[in-house]
Amino acid sequence: MQTIKFLLLLSGVISSLTIFSFDAYALGRDKAPVGQDIKDVRVKDIGKLQGWRENALVGYGIVTGLAGTGDSSSNRTTKQVLANVYSQFNLSIPVEQVQSRNVAVVLVSAMLPSFAREGETIDVTITSAGDARSLVGGNLLTTPLKAPNGRVYALAQGSLSVGGYRYDANGNVVQKNHPTVGAIPNGAIVEVEVSSQMLSKDQRLTFLLTDPDYTTASRVAKAINSKFGAIAIASDASGIQIQVSDEKKEQLVDFISEIENILVEPDRRAKVVINERTGVVVAGGDVQISRVSISHGDIKISVASQNTVSQPFVIGQTNSAIRTAIVSNSKLDVEERNDPGFIAEGNTVSDLVRSLVRIKTNTRDIISILRAVKAAGALHAELIIQ
Repeated sequence: MQTIKFLLLLSGVISSLTIFSFDAYALGRDKAPVGQDIKDVRVKDIGKLQGWRENALVGYGIVTGLAGTGDSSSNRTTKQVLANVYSQFNLSIPVEQVQSRNVAVVLVSAMLPSFAREGETIDVTITSAGDARSLVGGNLLTTPLKAPNGRVYALAQGSLSVGGYRYDANGNVVQKNHPTVGAIPNGAIVEVEVSSQMLSKDQRLTFLLTDPDYTTASRVAKAINSKFGAIAIASDASGIQIQVSDEKKEQLVDFISEIENILVEPDRRAKVVINERTGVVVAGGDVQISRVSISHGDIKISVASQNTVSQPFVIGQTNSAIRTAIVSNSKLDVEERNDPGFIAEGNTVSDLVRSLVRIKTNTRDIISILRAVKAAGALHAELIIQ
C-alpha cells in the first residue's frame, strides 16, 4: 500500500510522466496514476551557464586510532608514511621498526564547488588504500587536497563517520556494509578561492541545456529575446549564446537571475523506460503507439515426484536377492492458458498498459509485449531497458 501512495504523490510532481507499478495493478486496488503536464518550467531547471562546474580534489593521508583493524605490518607504504609523519616531529625511526595495526593509509577525495571562498568547508570521502579491515573509530590527520594542476586547494582533517562495522574473533567475522569507506561532513577547509569565468571576452554568456535538444534550445532563445530584445541565439542543440550589454554587465548577477527565472516549455524525445527488476514502466505522456493487435499465450508445466520405499518380507525365507527398493512416482501436469488476443485501440502507452493489466497480464509478459510492439514499429519512442 505504501508503494501505491508513493506513486500517487509522485504523479503530481513529475512533469508529463505516466508511471505504472505492476505490483499495484496486481493487487487491483488503484488505477495507474496519470501525471499532469507541466507546460512551463524555469530556464534554470533545464540547464546551467557554462563555467558553472565542480572541481575534483584528491589527496592521500593516514587514519590513526584504529583498534587493531588498520594496515598489516607487511604493508611497506603504511610504514613509510608513518615514518615520514614521525620525522616531522623530530623523531627518527627506521621504516623497518614501524609496527602498528592502528593506522591505515587512505585516499581522500572531495568536490570543490564553483565560487568557493577561502574558509568555507566541504565534505570529504575517505577510502582505504591498503589492507585495513575497518576504519571505524579512526581520525584523519591533516591531508592536503590537490587539483589536477597539482595545486593544494583544501586541507582535510577530522573524525571519520563510517556507515558499517567489522568485528572478528577466532575466525568468526561479522560485517555490515563497507567499513573501509568513510566520510567527514564539512571535513575540509578551502584554502584557495575558486573564481569561475562566466562572461567571455566578447561579453557573452553561454547557457548549456542538460538534455541537448534543438527545439528546446530554440524556445529558450526566443523566450530570452522576447524579454530583453535580440540578444540570444541558439548556436546548437546544447548551447544558447547571450550577448551582455555594458549596462547589464555592471549588474551581471541580477541579469543572470532574470534569465534563470524565464519560463519556457521544454521539448522532450519520446522515451519508455522499463526497469525489469522492479517491474516499473515510466513513459512520457506524449508517447504514441499505432493501432496494434496482440495475442499472447502461456504454458505452465509442473512436475511432482514422490519417492517411496518398498520393503519386501517373506516369512520363513531368506534370500539375498530380495532387497529394499526405492520407487519414484512422478506426476506431470501441463496447463495451457488460452488468453484471448485483443486490439489496442488507445493511442498512448498508458492505454496499452491499462489494457494489458485489465486482462491480468503479469510483469514479465507486459515487458515482453512492449518489446514486441517496439520491434513491430508500432511504439513511436525510444525503449530503454534497465
